[in-house]
Amino acid sequence: MRQISYADAGMEALIEEMGRDATTFHLSTDAPPPLVERFGESRVRGTPIAEGALTGMAIGAAGSGFRPIIDWRMVTFSFVAMDQVVNQASKIHYMFGGQARFPILYRCTVGGGVRMAAQHSQSPYSMFMNLAGLKMILPSTPRDTKGLLKSAIRDDNPVISFESTRLLTLVGEVPEEEYTIPLGVAEVKREGSDVTIIALAWLVHEALAAAEILEAEGISAEVIDPRTLVPMDTDTLRASVRKTGRLIIADEAGPTCSAAAEISALVTEDPATFRALRASVRRVCALQVPIPYSPTLEDHVFPDRNKIAAAAREVMAES
Repeated sequence: MRQISYADAGMEALIEEMGRDATTFHLSTDAPPPLVERFGESRVRGTPIAEGALTGMAIGAAGSGFRPIIDWRMVTFSFVAMDQVVNQASKIHYMFGGQARFPILYRCTVGGGVRMAAQHSQSPYSMFMNLAGLKMILPSTPRDTKGLLKSAIRDDNPVISFESTRLLTLVGEVPEEEYTIPLGVAEVKREGSDVTIIALAWLVHEALAAAEILEAEGISAEVIDPRTLVPMDTDTLRASVRKTGRLIIADEAGPTCSAAAEISALVTEDPATFRALRASVRRVCALQVPIPYSPTLEDHVFPDRNKIAAAAREVMAES
């Protein structure tokens, strides 16, 4: 095992996959120097600031036998390419009757914590989850980032990788050897028996910290990281809730029509899991407001370990 950062783990995934497959190329408004040095300007292009064009070019290239990687940078910049994502990338495999492959990786950063105000602190993955035809990953550790990105690049469908801005400098263990992490497989980050905490991205780490706080109070929390938003590993999530009888969902996005809302529905609509619940489901999400620039207000808007622990005490008291 080596200790490397979340951002470096992502770069390693790209270098390894571009070295493995010559049809893979990279487009972004910045050409990453490590990729240019390895693969040259013919496969690593710095482009004009035209995300609509990049997003559309990837679809055509994928249908022509290539395996493009498009880095939108912040998720904010993907919004000018919504026609290409909504009407083309998500539907084109179906519109072609499954006769052509469209392997595309779209990358972007999401979330707050770095004081970049409302436009650049968003976590709008649920907007994309509503579209049939897209796969989505949301890694929380360097190991997961590398393994999931490698699987996403190899997948024959469009995949969006949402990568937490807060976690880019996080250092963690990454295997020396070749590995991938399959899409659609959640991970139990910590086992527990009293309450299940399903947490996304940065909040996985806050949930683990909350579990430590709760352990000192005699509450055993199980922390689960879905890792993949689409497809979602419903079996693992439901099995944990059936064991603990209580569920908290921690998500940096707002609660309305969110990934947290979808997870809540996936758990409670299953009869066996619903019968096992001993308390109502709690969502610990950002407030449903634009993210403030003020550090004090931004910290107030987002969930954290203390809010997660408070929710756990509530569900324990309720049952």
